[in-house]
Amino acid sequence: MPSNDTLRAMHRQMVRIRLFEETIQQSYFEGKLPAFDIAAGPVPGEMHLAAGQEPVAAGVCAHLRPSDTVTATHRPHHVALAHGMDMRRMAAEIFGKDTGLGHGKGGHMHLFDPATNFGCSGIIAEGMPGAVGAALAARKQGRDDIAVSFFGEGAANQGAFHESLNLAAVWKLGVVFVCEDNDWAISVPKAKSTAIASNADRAAAYGMPGVLIPDNDPVAVYEAAGEAVARARRGGGPSLIEVKTQRLLGHFEGDPQLYRTAEEMERLKATDALHIFERRLVDTGVLSEADAAEAWAAARAEVDDAIGFARTSPYPQPSDALLHVFA
Repeated sequence: MPSNDTLRAMHRQMVRIRLFEETIQQSYFEGKLPAFDIAAGPVPGEMHLAAGQEPVAAGVCAHLRPSDTVTATHRPHHVALAHGMDMRRMAAEIFGKDTGLGHGKGGHMHLFDPATNFGCSGIIAEGMPGAVGAALAARKQGRDDIAVSFFGEGAANQGAFHESLNLAAVWKLGVVFVCEDNDWAISVPKAKSTAIASNADRAAAYGMPGVLIPDNDPVAVYEAAGEAVARARRGGGPSLIEVKTQRLLGHFEGDPQLYRTAEEMERLKATDALHIFERRLVDTGVLSEADAAEAWAAARAEVDDAIGFARTSPYPQPSDALLHVFA
C-alpha cells in the first residue's frame, strides 16, 4: 500500500494531467469549428488525449527514476508528465513552437526528452523494441535502471509486441510492459480484434509474470508496478501489466464516437477514476477538502503558465527546417 504522502503525490499528478488535457482540448478546437477543420487553429493536425487514463501513468511512474527509460504511444501526455517531462516545453512542442522539446518539429505524437529518457511514436507498438534496447543498454553499462513500455491493447496484436516480450524474456532484461486497455482500438472493440479477454494472460507464453488490473484503480496499479519494477531492478526479468482503463474522450479530437452508445458514455462519466480516487482519499482522511482544492488550484496555475508559455513562444524559422533532423 502506498504511503499517504505517495497517495497525495499521485492525486496531484492525476489532477495536473487532467487539467493539462482539458486545456489542450480547448486550445485545439480554437478556429476548427463549426465545420471541423483539422488544419485550422493554433494546434493543427491530429490530437489524442488521455483523460481517464491518469491512474496508469501515476501508479507506474511513481516508482521510476529520471534515469529509467519510458516509451509511450500516440496518446502520450499523461505518461510524459508523470515521468517528469517539463510541461512548458511539452506544451510548446504541441503548439509547434521553437521552445518545444523538438523545436516544434515533432508535435504531440513524437515527444522526445533526453532529460527524462522519454520517447513516443504514432506507430503502433513502436516503443516496445526501443524499451527492450534501453534495458539491454543499461545492463551493458552496469546500471540497474529499467525501461517501461506503455502501449494500447491494440498493440498486443502487433508483431513487435510478441518479438519484444520474447527477447526481453530470453535475455532476462529489466523491462516492464504496461498495456493500457481502454476497450477501443480507434473504433474497433477489443472483443472483435483479440482472441482472449486479457492480454496479461499472454505473459505466460514468454515465462514472465502477467497481472491484470480490472478497474482503473491507481492504488492497484501502484502495487502491481512496484513488484514489477523491483523484479526488473534486481535482475529478475520482465513483467507484463494490463490495466483496464478508460478513454473518456474520442480516439482523436473531432471523433464523433458513433461507435459508442449513450449508455457507455454515461457509465464512463460515473466511473471517472480521478474523482473516485479523490473522494476516497478525502473520505479516509488522506486529503482534506482544502488539500484537494489546493491541488486543483496549483495544477491550474501550472497548466495556465505552460499554455501561456507555448502561445507566446516563437515559431521555428523556415531557414531551420533542415536542422535537428536526420539527413
